[in-house]
Amino acid sequence: MPVQPQLFPEQEPQSAPSTIAPPPPRAESSTGAPIWLQRMSLFVLVLFCVYLGVLVMVLPWWPRMWDQNMFIDARPQLASILHNGAIRGLISGLGALDIWIGISEAIHYRESRG
Repeated sequence: MPVQPQLFPEQEPQSAPSTIAPPPPRAESSTGAPIWLQRMSLFVLVLFCVYLGVLVMVLPWWPRMWDQNMFIDARPQLASILHNGAIRGLISGLGALDIWIGISEAIHYRESRG
């Protein structure tokens, strides 16, 4: 079985100082993601936020999904809370907030070109 050499020697070998300067770092490596990927990410985020916001905003007022839901009806204490109009409005408000976040992200988008 071969023995692995020591990866981190305790003493560094003495060498002559180099007169050649290291090359400057490339600008491409520090920019991060390309512009097209940033835009695609923004598009997916906005689409997700708006879709989820509309879904959360509409579901409490859709009788087939909310009033006739077997999961909610199986728990009477939960049903008494969730059938309250104020709670439905609160949940719809969270959906509107989610839509607002998506639109705000689209409005305040800044490309980082480096």
